[in-house]
Amino acid sequence: MALIDGYALVRQLHLLLVTASVSLFALRGGALLAGCRWPMRRAWRIASVFIDVLLLSAGASLWWMLGLNPLRDAWLGSKLLFLLLYIGLGWVALRRALQPGGRGPAFVAWTAALACAAFMVSVARSRSPIGPFGTLF
Repeated sequence: MALIDGYALVRQLHLLLVTASVSLFALRGGALLAGCRWPMRRAWRIASVFIDVLLLSAGASLWWMLGLNPLRDAWLGSKLLFLLLYIGLGWVALRRALQPGGRGPAFVAWTAALACAAFMVSVARSRSPIGPFGTLF
């Protein structure tokens, strides 16, 4: 069996994990902004890390199977840059939400992180480094 034969399965796994990861982040962030404490419990943090590690593994497998290079394939490079931004904004959102006076900045970071996730999806679907804006030019 050739490696590429597993592509469809790994792609479906990747899409499922993207959905799970972003949904869990949205749920945890929204709950924290509403004043709940459960999203910072150890089990939820471990679940989030576990899903994200699997997601990154599936993504790296797809790169390898397809022979992609983020320096050559601009859309992938763009997606990776926004992934770093998403991680940073998500970290700020989840950490600041429980601090006194932190809900405003946490809300902005949470919203911006979700916008980054949506942009990454649009980049992946369009294979354009500028995502939905690629159809404008």
